[in-house]
Amino acid sequence: MPAEASPLKVTIQDNVKDAMRAKDKDRLNVLRQITASIKQVEVDNRADLSDDDIIVILTKMTKQRREALDQYENASRDDLASIEKAELVIIEEFLPEALSEAEIAEAVQAAITEAGASSIKDMGAVMNVLRPKIQGRADMSAVSGQVKAALSN
Repeated sequence: MPAEASPLKVTIQDNVKDAMRAKDKDRLNVLRQITASIKQVEVDNRADLSDDDIIVILTKMTKQRREALDQYENASRDDLASIEKAELVIIEEFLPEALSEAEIAEAVQAAITEAGASSIKDMGAVMNVLRPKIQGRADMSAVSGQVKAALSN
C-alpha cells in the first residue's frame, strides 16, 4: 500500500472492517468484490488507483448489476433480482451523487462549446471532454444519447 492511499479506497477498506465486526455477511461479500476488483486493476497496471480510477471500476460494477437485474426481472427470477438490487445499493454508496437531468444537459452544452463541436462527427471529442467530468455521476449511455441529439440539431 502506498504512503498515501486513495481516500475512497480507505473508506471502502474501513467499511469492510465495519461489516466484519457487525457480522453482516451480505454487505461484506459485496465489499470484498469491490476490493478484489480494485486490487485486480492495481496488479494489472502495477500502480495504485486514484479516486477517479476507483469510480470507473464502481461504475462498471453498477452497470453489470443493472444489466443482470433487467435479465432476472425479465425472467421472473425475483429471488436473484433482489440480490442484485441489494448489491447495487451497496456499490452506489461509494459513487458520487448522481446528476439531475438539468445538470447533465448543462454539462453536455458546456462540453459541446468547449470541444468546439458543430456536427455529429465531433461526438467523440465532446464525449472525451464530458467523460472525466461526469463519470460515475450519470449513465454514460444516456449522456451519449443526449450528446447525439444536441449535435443533430
